[in-house]
Parts: sequence; C-alpha cells; structure tokens
Amino acid sequence: MEKKTYTISVYTENNVGLLNRISAIFLKRHINIESLTVSGSEIEHVHRFVIVIESTESAVIKLVGQIEKQIEVIRAYYHTDEETIYQESALFKISSSLLFDERQIQNIIKKSNANIVTVSREFFVLEKSGRKHEIDDLYNELHEFGILQFVRSGRISVSKTAMQISSILKEFNN
Repeated sequence: MEKKTYTISVYTENNVGLLNRISAIFLKRHINIESLTVSGSEIEHVHRFVIVIESTESAVIKLVGQIEKQIEVIRAYYHTDEETIYQESALFKISSSLLFDERQIQNIIKKSNANIVTVSREFFVLEKSGRKHEIDDLYNELHEFGILQFVRSGRISVSKTAMQISSILKEFNN
C-alpha cells in the first residue's frame, strides 16, 4: 500500500499523561509524528489533538482504533489532505538592518503575503500562515539573508465533512 499524509483528529478530556500515552502508540508502531497541535475544540471542556503522519491507510485505521481505546479519548478521526482544510503558522526573526538595507526583503515579504508583527532597532518579526510548502518557500528565500530565529506551529485543520462529534457528545450527556 502507498504511504500518504493523514491528519488524525482526536477529541479528548484534558487529562495529565494522555499525550504521553498517545505518543507511545505511535512509538510502538514505529510511526513518526510529523506535526502535533493540541488545543481546545468547538466543544466546551473537550480538547482536540491534530496529528499529522505519513503512513498507509490500513496502519492509520489500526492506529485510530488504538487511540480510541484510551479512556479519556472521546473519538478519533482520520482524513487525507484532500478531505481537510489546513494551515500552519510560522514566525521569522530577522535583523532590522536587512529591512532597510536589502530592498529584496520587502519584495519577499509582499510576495509571500507575510505580515510584520513587530519592529525594533535590532530585529523585526514576520508571521506567515499557509501551507507547509509556502512556509518552506519563505524560509528558503529568507535563509540566504540570515534568520535570527525561526519557529513554526503544527498543522491546524478542519474537515470538509462533518465529524459528528457534537451529536456523539449529546448522546453521551443524555
């Protein structure tokens, strides 16, 4: 079977140690986590893990089944890139002198649709949201000028189709 990129969404209670147990499931199956984001969800008191992996569909199905066996996990779903709308975010810290001395920097910022978050005498910070390749492209263009610091978020995503998590929770609460 062919490996593809999958986004796994895991709706959970917010309990200590759950991240460790979920990551252990990936470790046991020798599957690398490409990206991981954890946040609140559309449902009060329910958190959502967004995990990106490269794997086969059969391995993802087994993985999601194992994740759902964790007591704090309410429901887990998996989707291909075609089934989701997703973004990443990145911050670039760059020397302020480049903003004024290198005209090309301003063109790169405009072309990439990046936003200047802050400017000081020593540095300025750019924010770029978009697909992984868009952030990689901006990184590669800025790298030759010198990046003082760089950080990127994990993927955030929503599925194109309904995941029915709200109706599952309503049934659970009744």
